[in-house]
Amino acid sequence: MLELPIVEKKEQRRRKPDWLRVKLPIGPSYKKVRNLVDEYNLHTICQSGNCPNMGECWGAGTATFMILGNTCTRSCSFCAVKTGRPPEYDEDEPRRVAEAIDLMGVKHAVITSVNRDERKDRGAEIWYQTVKQIKDRTPQVTIETLIPDVRATWPALERMISAGQEVVSHNMETVEALYRKVRPQAKYKRSLEQIQRTKDFGKRTKSGIMVGLGETDEQVFKTMDDLVEHGCDVLTIGQYLQPTKMHLDVVEFVHPDTFAKYKEVGLEKGFAFVESAPLVRSSYHAERHL
Repeated sequence: MLELPIVEKKEQRRRKPDWLRVKLPIGPSYKKVRNLVDEYNLHTICQSGNCPNMGECWGAGTATFMILGNTCTRSCSFCAVKTGRPPEYDEDEPRRVAEAIDLMGVKHAVITSVNRDERKDRGAEIWYQTVKQIKDRTPQVTIETLIPDVRATWPALERMISAGQEVVSHNMETVEALYRKVRPQAKYKRSLEQIQRTKDFGKRTKSGIMVGLGETDEQVFKTMDDLVEHGCDVLTIGQYLQPTKMHLDVVEFVHPDTFAKYKEVGLEKGFAFVESAPLVRSSYHAERHL
């Protein structure tokens, strides 16, 4: 009798717990935001980053716009944004973003971008023009800018944050011990310095980390200490979710009780505001941080 070869069954991806279930995006507000994003040929980190809160945020009439294109020069092992050679600048993008925000009628706008390491100014001029045109068109709108690592190009940083935005965020993403694996083209201490320089410029500062990548509580608390020491006002902590099989595996689905503990400890360490829950992302409920 012919014996068939034994085929080993591939390990299945870790199943999400109930506290990570989200509702499908529906409703007229969601459709309005979707239509505006498509009509003005804009990018959002909600879509490009596979954000689990897209239905909730778009349903509330808000979105996080991503400028400087949809292709990043970096290849972080947690991020769903595509990597490659970005196209040329779209100099009309600031106008379109400002007009879309006006039509959406939002009170607080969040802007982020891909990394543009191939540019000497790291994309700073488009950053400046985007914020300035939003402020010129809708001066009542408050703005948070979630900016990338400028690779210690400090004049570029100053240009990025000098157009009038109220909050400037730069995410650490993970603890120092995991940087080489999670953010191979970034440096932990350089990101801390960027936050300190932003604080020294007079801005309200913010950062975020993911958990579930294999970090320990002690490493999370050390990152908190480093951020407070470098002038960070607001911290967000959320669960890492693997966007595709090509990205880092989830090591652990952190229980909501642990997130509650992180929030308590963070406030004790001196942060003015801490958002800590499984589905928290950088721009989640960003308007609260003002």
